[in-house]
Amino acid sequence: MPTDCLFCKIIAGDIPAEKLYEDEDVLAFRDIAPQAPVHFLVVPKKHISGPTDVAEEDEKVIGKLMRIGSKVAQQEGIEQFRIVFNNGEQAGQTVFHVHMHVLGGRSMQWPPG
Repeated sequence: MPTDCLFCKIIAGDIPAEKLYEDEDVLAFRDIAPQAPVHFLVVPKKHISGPTDVAEEDEKVIGKLMRIGSKVAQQEGIEQFRIVFNNGEQAGQTVFHVHMHVLGGRSMQWPPG
């Protein structure tokens, strides 16, 4: 686990977050700069730098992000939502620990801004 990774520090409990779901593999928590009425992140507890760093042995946990994201969205009262993974700075990735954004509670535009 990198010592400078914000999400690893949240997973370790060193930085507080509003947790929505947690198990041995994943953590879901509210985004600190929400872009929609409902905006939370789902992250694997294993440090993976980004989508292009997902290895074959990580496929199960990455699939679990999708399942847990949908479950938490329902708990948050949204049935329609957008899921986003960013890969690299030009794509908007600011924390280099793979994470899934779940956004909902308003109409989404396409293409995104």
